Amino acid sequence: MEYLLDWRVILVAVFVSSALYVHYRGTVRHKFARQLTDHSTLLAPINAPIYMFSAVKNSPYLERSAFPELDLLKNNWEIIRDEGMALYSDGAIKGAGADPDAGFHSFFRNGWKRYYLKWYGKPHASAAKTCPKTVELLQSIPGIKAAMFATLPPGGYLGAHRDPYAGSLRYHLGLVTPNDDRCNIVVDGETYSWRDGEDVIFDETYIHHARNDSDKNRLILFCDLERPTNNPLARWYNKFMSKVIMSASATSNEPGEPVGAINRLFSFIYPIRLKFKALKKYNRTLYYVVKWVLMGGGLIALFVLPNL
Repeated sequence: MEYLLDWRVILVAVFVSSALYVHYRGTVRHKFARQLTDHSTLLAPINAPIYMFSAVKNSPYLERSAFPELDLLKNNWEIIRDEGMALYSDGAIKGAGADPDAGFHSFFRNGWKRYYLKWYGKPHASAAKTCPKTVELLQSIPGIKAAMFATLPPGGYLGAHRDPYAGSLRYHLGLVTPNDDRCNIVVDGETYSWRDGEDVIFDETYIHHARNDSDKNRLILFCDLERPTNNPLARWYNKFMSKVIMSASATSNEPGEPVGAINRLFSFIYPIRLKFKALKKYNRTLYYVVKWVLMGGGLIALFVLPNL
């Protein structure tokens, strides 16, 4: 029992130190109470080795010149734009609706919409059919692990958040944008405004938010790039965790396309989450009492019950 307890103490120490690093990374932070239960805290021990062995500097924005392979996308942005606009005109770029989308479910209520091209695996069959040129371009760049078309309408916004997994970097290519500084993303306090045919790379595990206060829609190509690491073991670890965690969050554009395990589970959990949201709206004090009792019960189950 003492041996097991020693290991539990070590695991807690690793978890706490990793979580504190995530919380204090950058200049913009969530309030401590929010960060405590944020998904980036839960994944902090998984992300810590990736930060440690990153081959690019830890900064909100990355130098675009460090990724010359992306010139292929930028040089063909009009081809990608035309296929994206065809999808937009057909109404194919849309919210999740009744489909589970655990990774982005909170974005849809504020106007954000998407159409998946690939998600940590093979391209979506629907995308290969509707936008074959874009898919071909994406498949020619091995470092691109995920991609989608994403829109943000006038008045749309994404609240401040961290993305959960550090093994990727985020790439945005402007396709049809307002070309207006009122349509922008802010990463760790630094602002970038989208422009047609221009691109940017940023670290999505810093706190960031976006909004479109212009009177025009914004359409971009949104990609996840594999974060470069500085040794073979770290590269293997990143690829393995991407396959285990990120591919499990895949969802579909059309019925019949594969849905990952996380989203299959999310379809059962989300109704319970909605009940908790309703409780929070009804009585915030009772909501937090229930929340902390459940969390405390989990800790007791982990540390106390095995020693009884």
